[in-house]
Amino acid sequence: MITVDNIHFSYRNNCILRNVSFSIKAGECIGIVGANGCGKSTLLSILSGSRRCHNASMIYDNTDLLKDSRKRSSLIGYVPQENPLMADLNVFDNLLLWFHGSKGDLEQALLQPSISMLGIQSFLKKPAKELSGGMKKRVSFALALINQPRLLILDEPSAALDLPCKSDIHNYLQTFLKEGRTILLTTHEEDELSLCTTLYILKDGMLHPVPKDLRGQGLIAQL
Repeated sequence: MITVDNIHFSYRNNCILRNVSFSIKAGECIGIVGANGCGKSTLLSILSGSRRCHNASMIYDNTDLLKDSRKRSSLIGYVPQENPLMADLNVFDNLLLWFHGSKGDLEQALLQPSISMLGIQSFLKKPAKELSGGMKKRVSFALALINQPRLLILDEPSAALDLPCKSDIHNYLQTFLKEGRTILLTTHEEDELSLCTTLYILKDGMLHPVPKDLRGQGLIAQL
């Protein structure tokens, strides 16, 4: 169980997030939808540790993951909307920056089914600045998965991916959940809503639960 509590965030005197609190059980997929600019990416960046938020907490196994960066990095994999890669490094060296192990260990980790499905092996030595948008997204997923996290935080995970890769990742995420691991995602894709065991709309800085009978086609278009 992960318990998120008391997330407030303001920018230039505008309140973006207001006392956002929720919990995530093992094996759950929490989906967050909302209009562009409502604060979804801000919320995920706080939970991933890439943006600071005072007085908030994210408790797992009696540890506040927002304060314990080592524990957080061992448990959480994060796929942001924006490209997180170091432009002048090649793909392998970008992975090595985030990998919890040696170069040899990384070479073995790249053989994992969850990584090999991404099809990045053919451009491991290519500088990140030379990658297409779809290639960069594949590597972003590899960065998130390479340390075998318990929680995946995904911000618009299907963006820039081709249909075969979308299908492979969707199937993998289903397996990820069946293994008792956890997903938190934002999406504008109706298909990704099928993964979600719990769905929220983020509006006016607050999370509002979406009843199951309102999750049909057209929910995203109404936002």
